[in-house]
Amino acid sequence: MTKLEAIVRPNKFEAVKAALIELGVEGMTVSEVRGHGRQKGHTEVFRGREYDVDLLPKIKLELVLSDETVEKAIEAISNAAYTGKIGDGKIFLYNVGGAIRIRSKERDLAAI
Repeated sequence: MTKLEAIVRPNKFEAVKAALIELGVEGMTVSEVRGHGRQKGHTEVFRGREYDVDLLPKIKLELVLSDETVEKAIEAISNAAYTGKIGDGKIFLYNVGGAIRIRSKERDLAAI
């Protein structure tokens, strides 16, 4: 199993969600990402001097997937979230040793 975290622009969330549902992804955790500072390659932007609404905030999606689904999910997220502009997010992958659903005590793939 792999935990996938993707940082996407809020206006791309619905497209990303639709692409993941089409893959059969049944659930995800969604949260807002906040922060300040310079974006890579955008050195003229610093707190207060210039503001671009596309740079902040972002949405973070967290999913736990079977290893066979990960590459398809990466492709779906990348295609749906891409704008080609500074501020496009990133995708992070983590190996998961196991998962347990608290309510039913199911383990591993059954838990996701």
